[in-house]
Amino acid sequence: MTKNLIIYTDGGARGNPGPAAIGVYVVDSDGKEILRKSKQIGEATNNIAEYRAVIEALEWIRENAEGQSASWRIQFYLDSSLVVNQLNGIFKVKQSHLRDLLLQVRKLEQEIGGKILYNFIPREKNKTADFLVNNSF
Repeated sequence: MTKNLIIYTDGGARGNPGPAAIGVYVVDSDGKEILRKSKQIGEATNNIAEYRAVIEALEWIRENAEGQSASWRIQFYLDSSLVVNQLNGIFKVKQSHLRDLLLQVRKLEQEIGGKILYNFIPREKNKTADFLVNNSF
């Protein structure tokens, strides 16, 4: 049986770079909340924070999947078109520090298995993850 996870992530920095935080909100296919997490990540740019939020969610899946994630369908929703397009291979990753984060994402994807999709949504549809980021400061 396929398990569906819907994951909303966001990252932001006060200044760019500046103090940064991430937000991760996970629901199942019925909309039942599974995880709500936010934390400060130190000094970072907005793009680094966006990647770190995705990595945080993937690490949570890896730690909680108990070997079952190979049959899962995982849909990420982010309001950063740059990061979504980089994760989907549409845009090249030219900055080495972002390339390193992309490699972390790819490694986690391999460890998790299953089908993982990255989707862009407008900020208005990412309110919970955005709220988590902004309440971390």
